[in-house]
Amino acid sequence: MDINILDSKGKVSGKQTLPESIANAKPDKHLAHEVVTAYLANQRKGTHAVLTRAEVTGGSRKPWKQKHTGRARAGTTRSPLWRKGGIIHGPQPRDYRITLPQAKVRAVLLQALSAKATSGDLIVADAPKLEQPKTKAVTAWLKSLSLPVKSLLVLEKKDSKLSLAARNLSDFEIMERKHLHAYQVLGAKKVVLTPEAAGLLS
Repeated sequence: MDINILDSKGKVSGKQTLPESIANAKPDKHLAHEVVTAYLANQRKGTHAVLTRAEVTGGSRKPWKQKHTGRARAGTTRSPLWRKGGIIHGPQPRDYRITLPQAKVRAVLLQALSAKATSGDLIVADAPKLEQPKTKAVTAWLKSLSLPVKSLLVLEKKDSKLSLAARNLSDFEIMERKHLHAYQVLGAKKVVLTPEAAGLLS
């Protein structure tokens, strides 16, 4: 499978052959759903918490005597039935992490790249070279390649100036090849690989 190589002006300057592992990847929706669900679950902090009746302040004193008041029995003002009382069965800190074999994660990444290449949404182009971290330079680069703002640029090595210049573009994402995940690939309208990153994908 071949993908287009674009020059700095956005014109097709050649073709690059993708590795067989990407070209021969067959889509598996169930596996993709499993991997993406696990990825989203692993982003959750799990720090949510509410106060139980043992944790709210006050309530140690019995509000009135047990009998002969005409009221219902009450042992504390911090009962979950009372205003400002504890919460029954509320959320508590927990770990949402789902561990998957790396072979599954890798397989879905290859499937996602293959799908983008088949639809023509995967291209190879040089990343913009910035002397100063200016957002307008990144915007001009996107326009010269006729790329939508919701694009993903995959680099082989981190570029601090480029990352700083692109952080104001909320839909434009930059990732290193080693951190690439199928979730980012599937969420982007266009995926741009630098020649270095494309040569090391397998």
